Amino acid sequence: MASQPHHPHDHSYKLLFSHPEMVRDLLTGFVKEAWVEQLDFSTMEKVSGSYITEDLRDREDDVIWRVRWGDDWLYVYLLLEFQSSVDRFMAVRVMTYLGLLYQDLIRQEAFTPNGKLPPVLPIVLYNGEKRWTAAQNVADLVEQVPGGLERYRPDLAYLLLDEGAVISDPEWSDHMRNVAAALFRLEHNRDEQDMLEVLGTLVEWLKAPEQTGLRRAFVVWIRRVLLPNRAPGMELPEFNELQDLHEVHDMLAERIKQWPERWEEKGRQEGEQRGIEKTARNLIKLGVLSDEQIAEATGLTVADVEGLREEDTH
Repeated sequence: MASQPHHPHDHSYKLLFSHPEMVRDLLTGFVKEAWVEQLDFSTMEKVSGSYITEDLRDREDDVIWRVRWGDDWLYVYLLLEFQSSVDRFMAVRVMTYLGLLYQDLIRQEAFTPNGKLPPVLPIVLYNGEKRWTAAQNVADLVEQVPGGLERYRPDLAYLLLDEGAVISDPEWSDHMRNVAAALFRLEHNRDEQDMLEVLGTLVEWLKAPEQTGLRRAFVVWIRRVLLPNRAPGMELPEFNELQDLHEVHDMLAERIKQWPERWEEKGRQEGEQRGIEKTARNLIKLGVLSDEQIAEATGLTVADVEGLREEDTH
């Protein structure tokens, strides 16, 4: 399996979800299943993710947590994977990571009281603009063969949290007291005032001294991901000196009035891009030109055309 390139979004998210408050709010806010109500979040413990695959790729930056479930010391392991683009074979990657985790648990003899392996919840957290289209169970990626062979087809699902779909859901509440929800809303904010409102709320929620680390993790994410995406090219030299969330909020409140002009330009560019993609989709539907010819005609890359073709097949 080809190595996946790292993305600043992935690293910043790993830093944020290295804090138990983020994982707790992710589960309580977005996993609507009865077993979550029986978790003892005071027992949350981050687990080393240093797994070496057969081709020696290091997975030491995985975010893996364990938490006590019910009255027994039965740990539910949470395997978090962060995506900023759709990966058609994500289910295969999750299956591989889960196998590596179980191999490590076997080496540690980390079994349940019944001598079995503990359950694992694989979560894929996706923040891309387009909706997630990849299969959420590895079984859907394997050809079915009748006559008995289908019994051996792997069957493993992961929980997808597509941020854009979450905040577009009619049941979404902007007033949830949930730091994971606040992160989603920041990433997909409606306008600059919405962004400032969420930041102000986070400042209030995370003002306790013991939450200093999480506040700084948000600062890193804002610096590396949010601002470069929302205000590309804007000079903010003093921003690198800011260490706490309330300072970031105050600075942005002063500087954010410069953003609308840049957002208008970004909106114009995104509109042009959507127009180009629409043209490419129409050419794909005609079924006359190859991907290479469509790419040459529209200025897109061949990979972009292949991606549009794949989206249209779902």
